[in-house]
Amino acid sequence: MRISRIVLAAALGGALATPALADDRMKTVAITAIVEHPALDATRDGVIAALKEAGFTPGETLTVNYQSAQGNPATAAQIARKFVGERPNVIVPISTPSAQAVVAATRDVPVVFTAVTDPVGAQLVRSMEQPGGNVTGLSDMAPVGDHVALITEILPNARRIGVVYNPGEPNSVTMVKVLKDEATARGLTVVEATATKSADVQAAGRSLVGKADAVYVPLDNTVVSALEALIQVGAQADLPIFSADTDSVERGTAASMGFDYFELGKQTGAVVARVLKGEKPADIPVRVASGTNLVVNPAAAESMGFAIPDSVLGRATKVVGK
Repeated sequence: MRISRIVLAAALGGALATPALADDRMKTVAITAIVEHPALDATRDGVIAALKEAGFTPGETLTVNYQSAQGNPATAAQIARKFVGERPNVIVPISTPSAQAVVAATRDVPVVFTAVTDPVGAQLVRSMEQPGGNVTGLSDMAPVGDHVALITEILPNARRIGVVYNPGEPNSVTMVKVLKDEATARGLTVVEATATKSADVQAAGRSLVGKADAVYVPLDNTVVSALEALIQVGAQADLPIFSADTDSVERGTAASMGFDYFELGKQTGAVVARVLKGEKPADIPVRVASGTNLVVNPAAAESMGFAIPDSVLGRATKVVGK
């Protein structure tokens, strides 16, 4: 298996000194993600930045180990067992598959998950308010209703929203259900296309040509990791592509409303710092990430055969792709 690994102090340009390693103040945080793509990478970087702001200095009081499962759930389980065996002070799994693997591997090492859409549905915690056990974290449940409203504002004649997702990702199943509810409430229909691996994403997108007026990309790690293949379909077929996460807009989707994943990471890192300072995860409620940004990509929209209305451009938090 291919594993990415970062020891934070080394990444910053120097090896950890032996005296620092022997210092009782030294804390170790293990971070793992199901796959590497900009949103999850930004989340990881935000966690590290928040820990530094909280006084956990790389090379002096903090070591961070990072490993990616490269999209393989079996590898995610191996990484989880390895990290548990190393007994870090906190494990931070990014994404639902990685969080499920870590939570299944330990009942005593503190776990602070992040970028998990439905923590209760994924059986990571008993409830958002009282997570219990050794686990807490941050949900990245997207404002799906706002996304549907945005799509219909930009494309008022749209009646069919296509969605590409991996039915093996519980977070995606949850979002598709919410999407159907929100679409139905607005008199729209949802057309599904599934991709169980990244190599299937382009074919899934092509299957929606002629069946959907726009395509919505949920917080699905399989699809987002192969986003460019889906965007290519949109450009070739004049099929508008929208995303649940704002980071994907810079990669070529037309627009999204949501939060910055670096900020999600910082909010997560603040919780990790609380645990490192002695609080128990069971006593920290699970939070939904805060912040709502409108990000648009007029150039991407043009390549897909439509334009972003001035009413949307005028209130955008960020315009990319100029």
